[in-house]
Amino acid sequence: MNEQIKLNRIETVFEELDYPLGPEDVAAECDDVVVRLAEGTVRVDEVIERSTADQFTSSADLALEFQSLLPMDAVGEPHQSDGDA
Repeated sequence: MNEQIKLNRIETVFEELDYPLGPEDVAAECDDVVVRLAEGTVRVDEVIERSTADQFTSSADLALEFQSLLPMDAVGEPHQSDGDA
């Protein structure tokens, strides 16, 4: 793949994979995908290797797990959204 994408586009990358997959399989398939966050970047393989899931059954399942493994400040600054007002 060898690409750099925004976080909101991660599911498009995950949709290209064949399911079910384990975290090791995802890491191998996405080892060259870099995701741009609000502050900095992360590699998909490095993030998903921290997963304790046995397998992922869909791109939505994988995207949810991926986002849950990101640091709290990955998508922006706390208390800056309209919902926090």
